[in-house]
Amino acid sequence: MSMITTATWVRRGVAAPFPKKYEIDEAEIERISNLAKLQLEDAKENLEAAKKARDTNSDSGTDREPGVTINQPNGTSSTSIDNDDELKEYNLDDYDDDPVDEDGEAVTRFGNVQSLAYHAPNEEDPYLVLPEGEMSDEEEREELQILATDNLLLAGKVEDEVAHLEVYVYEDEADNLYVHHDIMLPAIPLCTEWFDVPVGKHSSSQSNGNYVAIGTMEPDIELWDLDVVDSMYPNAILGEPQEGGEVEKKKKKRKKKTKANDAFHVDAVLALAANRQHRNLLASASADETVKLWDLNTVKCAKSYSIHEGKVCALDWHPVESTVLLSGSYDQTVVAQDMRAPDAKAPRWSAGSDIEAVRWDPHSSNHFFTTTDAGTVLYHDARAGPTSEAVSKPVWTLQAHDTAVSSFDINPAIPGFLATGSDDKTVKLWNVENNRPSMVVSRNLDLGRVFSARFAPDTEVSFRLAVAGSRGSMQVWDTSTNGAVRRAFAGKATLPDDRGKEKFVRVTENNDDSESGAEDNGAPMPPDGWESMDED
Repeated sequence: MSMITTATWVRRGVAAPFPKKYEIDEAEIERISNLAKLQLEDAKENLEAAKKARDTNSDSGTDREPGVTINQPNGTSSTSIDNDDELKEYNLDDYDDDPVDEDGEAVTRFGNVQSLAYHAPNEEDPYLVLPEGEMSDEEEREELQILATDNLLLAGKVEDEVAHLEVYVYEDEADNLYVHHDIMLPAIPLCTEWFDVPVGKHSSSQSNGNYVAIGTMEPDIELWDLDVVDSMYPNAILGEPQEGGEVEKKKKKRKKKTKANDAFHVDAVLALAANRQHRNLLASASADETVKLWDLNTVKCAKSYSIHEGKVCALDWHPVESTVLLSGSYDQTVVAQDMRAPDAKAPRWSAGSDIEAVRWDPHSSNHFFTTTDAGTVLYHDARAGPTSEAVSKPVWTLQAHDTAVSSFDINPAIPGFLATGSDDKTVKLWNVENNRPSMVVSRNLDLGRVFSARFAPDTEVSFRLAVAGSRGSMQVWDTSTNGAVRRAFAGKATLPDDRGKEKFVRVTENNDDSESGAEDNGAPMPPDGWESMDED
C-alpha cells in the first residue's frame, strides 16, 4: 500500500542553499533521550499487556509444564530440540578455530599485515582515495544544493505501513521533480503546514527558518527543520507538556486519557494553519472537537477553544483580519471566530453536509469557500453573517463532484481560478469569475483518489498544480499548457509560449529524471478542451 495523504508547497528562496547534515552532540543525545522516554514507556506497557494476554490464554490452554518431555514423531524430544537451538548461538563446533576477517584471512596478534595495501612512489595512496562510486563531502554538499529558483514540495506519505514525509525539489525550468530527503513519522500524516519561526535547537540565534508542522493520527504535532537532512527526532513537539527536560510520569497513562483539555490534544490532528502576520501563532484542529492556538516561541498551548460539537477538520486564517480564524467541522458548520474574544458569539454557517475544507478568498477578503463530502463548493459573504444556521444562504453553490471534494485550492495569482480534487479520481479546474462558476477542464491523472491538489505559491509558477492521491505518487501539472485554460484566463496572467504539448512532471521510479508530456507519464492526453465547458 502506498498513498500520499497531504501536500504543501514551500515558496522559492526560503530553503537554505546547502542543507546541513544532522549532527549529534551531548545536548542532542539528552534531548532525544527525553523525547524517546515516552515511546519506551508505551512499549513497556504494550509488552506487559501482551504478556498478560498470553498468560490468560495459557491458563485456558494445554501448555506443558516446564521440564516435561514431549516425544516427537521422529523419535526426538522437544526438550532436546530446544537445547540444540540454544547451543547454536555459541558456535561450539568452531570454538578452537582461529578467527578470520571478512576476506577469509586469519586474524593474528599483529593483524593481517600481509593483506595491507601498498603503493609505489608517485602513486596514489589507496587509503586516501575514495572508492569508485562514493562521493566526497564537497560532492555530497553539491548534491544537496537547493537553488533560489527551486520550490520545495512536502508530501505526507504512507508506504508499506511506514509513514514519512517526502521533501521534493521542483525545478521548473528543467521540468524536474525529485526526492531531496525524507523524514520518518510516528503515524499516518493527515496535514502539513509550513512556517518560518525557528523552534528548538539554535532558535534563539535565528530570526527566520524553514520548518514544517505535521499533524498525524497521534495527538502530538511534530515540528521539523527542513534545512537539516537525516534528522532523527523533531525540533519540538506540540503536545502533552514536559517539565525541566524530563517527560512527566503522567505521560505513561496518556493512552487512558480521552477527555479534551486546555493544554494539549487527545486525538488525531486533522488541520493546521500558521498565522502569516503573527508568525509565532499556529492553530490546530483535532478529532477531540477542539481548536488550539500554539505559541511557537514557548512551544506551548496559549488557548483552547470549543467552537464546534463535532470533529474539527479545516482551518484558515483571515488574510487581512489576522485574529479571525475560519473553522469547519463534521457538525456541518463553519465558524468565523475572533480568537481574541473566545466567549463572543461568532457567526456560524450551515453547509448541510460534513465539511472537507474552508478557505478565505485571497482576492476578496470578505468571502470564503467551503467544500463538503457531498461534492459541493459553497461561496459565502462573511459580511452577511446569518442570524441562525437555517438561513445561511451562500452567494452560489457548485456541485463540483458526485463524491466528496477531498482537496481544494484557489490560485493565489489569478482571480477566479479554482482547482478541486475528489474521491472520484478526477481533478477539475474552474473559472468562478463574476460569481458564475463554470468548469474549464476535467482530468483523471491516474493518481487514484485525489487527496491533495495545490497551486504553487510563487507568481512565476502560479499555473503549476501539484496533485497526489491514493496511488502514492506526486505529479505537477503545468495548467498553462492546456488549451482550455489558456482561453479561459487569457489576459489575466502572463502565459508562456504555447508549445503545443500539455506538460506534466512527476518522479520516475528510479528517481533519476522526470518526464514531461502527458502521454509519457501515464496520464492520458485527451483532445484539447476535453470535458470542457469553455464554449470557444
